[in-house]
Amino acid sequence: MRLVTYTKDGATCIGAIKDGAIVDFSGANGSLPADMLTLLQGGDALLETARALVEETEATIPLDEVTLQSPIPNPPRVLAVGINYMDHFLEIPEEVRTAKGLTAPKVPVVFNKQTESVTGPYAPVMAPPESAQLDYEAELAVVIGRTCRRVSAEDAHKVIMGYTILNDVSVRDWQLASMTMTMGKSWDSHCPMGPALVTADEVTDPQNLQVRLTVDGEEQQNFNTGEMIFNIAQQIEYLSTACTLLPGDVIATGTSAGVALFREGQPWLTAGQTVRVEIEGLGHIENQIETDPGISFIQ
Repeated sequence: MRLVTYTKDGATCIGAIKDGAIVDFSGANGSLPADMLTLLQGGDALLETARALVEETEATIPLDEVTLQSPIPNPPRVLAVGINYMDHFLEIPEEVRTAKGLTAPKVPVVFNKQTESVTGPYAPVMAPPESAQLDYEAELAVVIGRTCRRVSAEDAHKVIMGYTILNDVSVRDWQLASMTMTMGKSWDSHCPMGPALVTADEVTDPQNLQVRLTVDGEEQQNFNTGEMIFNIAQQIEYLSTACTLLPGDVIATGTSAGVALFREGQPWLTAGQTVRVEIEGLGHIENQIETDPGISFIQ
């Protein structure tokens, strides 16, 4: 299934893409929830109900009549793995690696993107007035489908619900100003995801998917998920050793070379540009960079 969260006529619902349109879950079956997180928390029973509905029901909602949201607008966590492609590690200038004593990671380098950073697959990404160093990172994202702890690499496939596309948008000076990366990775709108949550049964080999990122049509990244230093199963084993993983948790599995930080002239993202991330078999997301007005508020 290609599960989606969408807004139509002011209401946000979930469904599945079929034949270029959407099968609405809550409208067609009263036992299915109206939000993706509740569906995932319902386990196999709800998913099988959804699957049967998709097989038996005609899709009646045209995609051009809805706004697609992040498939999971409110994931419990977005757990991200940094420096997980050797080409990305090697694009760090050698003098920097030497000066800082950097070596290829021996274990996954983990940080969080706060859930408030999550936004839709075609929503704007805001360029903050506090920094000019806005960067991109194309990534395959894994969505956990079961509550689990201490999952072996051999069993990791049992807890994966599916896959989606993620852009780990980064504010580099804020990222590098701290011992941890979270503040530079967690700005509002800096985690566009989508367009759909593609269930694991529809992805033959998640470790052999081509990933491509363009800025205004010009290719900046092009790599294969088979080039990961730590594969998806190893990431799940490592993360679940320390903490219980929950349905709806998102794991951003890392990016490869080509980020603006290490390109000549550091071509940071600026307002008016469009960033597109494509992953083989999953579709694409496309986000325009807009200027964040910098307005503060208290509710």
